[in-house]
Formats: sequence, structure tokens, C-alpha cells
Amino acid sequence: MNRGAEGKGLIVEFLHQQIGNNSILEYLSVLFAAGTIGSIVALIRYLVVRRLTRLALQSETIVDDVVVRLIQRIMPWLIAVIVLALGLRALDLPPKLSRGLALTALAAAFFQVGCWGETLLRVLITRSVALSGQTSADNSPARRAVLFVGRWLLWSLILVLLLENAGVDLSALLAGLGIGGIAVALAVQNILGDLFCFAAIVFDKPFEQGDFLVVGEQRGTVEKIGIRTTRVRSLDGEQLVFANNDLVSSRIRNFKRMQERRVVFQLGVIYETAPEKLRRIPQLIASIINEIPGTRFDRAHFAGFGDFSLNFEIVYYVLDSDYNRYMDIQQTINLALCERLALDGIEFAYPSQTVFVRNQANISSEVAHSLQGGR
Repeated sequence: MNRGAEGKGLIVEFLHQQIGNNSILEYLSVLFAAGTIGSIVALIRYLVVRRLTRLALQSETIVDDVVVRLIQRIMPWLIAVIVLALGLRALDLPPKLSRGLALTALAAAFFQVGCWGETLLRVLITRSVALSGQTSADNSPARRAVLFVGRWLLWSLILVLLLENAGVDLSALLAGLGIGGIAVALAVQNILGDLFCFAAIVFDKPFEQGDFLVVGEQRGTVEKIGIRTTRVRSLDGEQLVFANNDLVSSRIRNFKRMQERRVVFQLGVIYETAPEKLRRIPQLIASIINEIPGTRFDRAHFAGFGDFSLNFEIVYYVLDSDYNRYMDIQQTINLALCERLALDGIEFAYPSQTVFVRNQANISSEVAHSLQGGR
């Protein structure tokens, strides 16, 4: 019994020994509190993530997925470090040590915020790249490049904020970095230009993989959108390589996003066509186009008099963006026009000239008569 009491007395005496101005018991209390809070945070994180993950699988929105990932990135050891640093600051410590503990807590808090920011950035970029048409958004060059730049900017900002809160004067450092930054910017301006153009294509999405583009005189289907270049497969089969900077600054015609195609074509018949037949031609053309599925007739008019034909202008819409479908419809219209106009006895015009020759005897008599009259 005496030994047990003696042992307890030694433990109590040890715990009340002073280290600086604080007892060992006070230090151990702070350490125990930090470990306990860190463990509780880890347990809560596990239970909440497990529950929310089940709910997220039943939802189609991105909000719940973001919440789950943000909770997953909570670092229990960072929380424990923050609690430990703040708890030790509450003790009677030297000013320099207390200041160091405050900076430690601040650094841990900033690091936790950086982890959340990086997670949010990763989710948003992955989703944006996936919507841009990349087949594998997790390993695409677009995601890796934009994520690298985003993470670099994020952690640079956190470092600057941490140094400012630590009382570091950044004016001289920023001035030096500004001069050096100008030199670096001049050296890598082309690379940065391509990178920003790539980011503009990925997020603004003027075109995606599989779109059919017309850029100037070049046309083809987009095969790959890279960091510096975009590869397009032309109709003739060769691969066209465009710099992203050129595409961003060019006028691009994206036929893949066309809702419907407006078609204008002309038809010419011979001048000898009777007026009553000319009046029937617009109704004939309208009936032909209206019989074809996937089309919408707009108008058909006797537009004017040509050098060798009476010209009609026809306008209709193909309710599809596919070029082959448009050509099939136009071919059907042309064949139907050949059949219907032939049945009505209406002839297509072709380049020709009509020469009128007067009788020679009549010409001689008219000349003689004019000479006599002149006398």
C-alpha cells in the first residue's frame, strides 16, 4: 500500500515539475487535447464521407460530389497541429516561441485551405475538359496542363499571403520578381500564348473533337486538341496542323453545330417556254421539295432574264447538319425536276446564241428603195 502511494506521489511530483514557466502536466494536457480532437475529426470525416458517398451516387449534380471530395481532403493531423500550436500559445512561453507557434498554426491553416482549393480546382477542370470532348478526362493533356498552371498559381498565392501574415516585407522581393518576370515573360511569351489559347479553346469550346471546321480555305474534322496545336483531318485525307493561336484569332465555321442547312439553287429554262408553263414551275418545285422528309420549303420565284435562259431561284432548308444527307436530298430534287419538267414539256436552258438571217433579195430591194428616196 505504501509502495502504491509512493508511486502515485512520484508521478504527481513528476507531472508538476516545471519546464520553463509551465508544468509537464500542462504540456501533456495540450498534447492530449490535440490528439483527441484530431482523432474525433478523423472519425467524423470517415462517417460523413461514407454517408454522403451513398447519397452522391444517387444524384446527378456535381455539388454533392464536390462536398464529398472537400470533406475527404480534411487533414486530421493538420487540425491536431493547429490545436497543439494554439494550446501551447495559451501557456506561459517566451514571446519568440509563442510567435513561432502562431505562425505554425497559421501555416497549417493555409495548407488546409490550399488542399481544399486544389481539390475544387481539380474537380472543375476535370469536368470542363470532359465536357470539351476529351475521351479520357482524367489523363488528358488538357487537364494536366491547366491543372499544373492552376496549382502553381494557387500555391503561389497562398505562399504570398502566408509571408505577408508572417510580417515579411515583400515589396523589395516583388520589385525584383517584377523585373525578372518581365525578362522571363519575354522569353516564354510564345509558350504562354499557346497555353492561354489552349485554355480558351478548352473552356470557351468554340469547337470540340469530331466537329467539322472550315478555317479560311482549309476544312476538315477535328481529331485532337493539343496544348500548342490542333490536328484536323481534311476531306482529302491529309492531316492539317493548326497553331491554337491561329485558330483563336481566326473566323471559324463550325458545321457540326449547324441546326439546319439553308440551300439556294437556280434553275434556267429556255426563252420559248410558254407563260402558263412558267407560272406552274414554282408550284411544281414546291410540291417536289415538300414530298421529301427532312426538308422545309421556303420559296421559289421567277428571278429574272438571263443571257440565254429564264431563271428561277429556289430556297429550302435541310433539317439536318449532315453534308451527305444534304447531297442526297439535292440529288432527289434534281432527278424529280428532270422528270416533272420533261412531262410538262419544259426544256432546261443551256448556253446558246440565236442568229437571225434576213433574205438577200429583200435586203437588196430595201437598199435600192432607200437610194431612190435619197434622190
